[in-house]
Amino acid sequence: MADTHRHHAIDYVELTVTDLGRAKRFYAEAFGWEFTDYGPGYAGIRDADGEVGGLRLDTEPPKAGGPLVLLFSADLDGTVASVEAAGGTVTDGPYDFPGGRRFHFRDPSGNQLGAWGQA
Repeated sequence: MADTHRHHAIDYVELTVTDLGRAKRFYAEAFGWEFTDYGPGYAGIRDADGEVGGLRLDTEPPKAGGPLVLLFSADLDGTVASVEAAGGTVTDGPYDFPGGRRFHFRDPSGNQLGAWGQA
C-alpha cells in the first residue's frame, strides 16, 4: 500500500472513552466501524484504507472544549436513528446550514461528535 499520509492533513483521530467495550459496541452498531485491539486500554479504528484513529481508555470522562469530529452521512436521518439506537444522545439538530444539514451527538463516554449530509 502506498503512503497515504499527507503533510499537514488530519491523519488520525483519538477519542478518550471510559468503557472500551461499550465504546466499541456503540461505534460498531452506529457506524459499522471495525477495530484492532492493542491491549486492554486501546483499540485502533480501521477502515478499508487502514487505521484512521483510536479509542483510548481513561477512567476520567472527556473534557469539554476539544475538537469536534464531523462524520459525513449519505442518509442523515438514518444516522440519527443509528446513533440513538446504539445508545448515543443527540445534543443539537438536525439543522440546516449552508451546504447541507447536520447534527451533534454524544457517545456513551460523553465525547461530542457531529454528522453532516448534503441537503
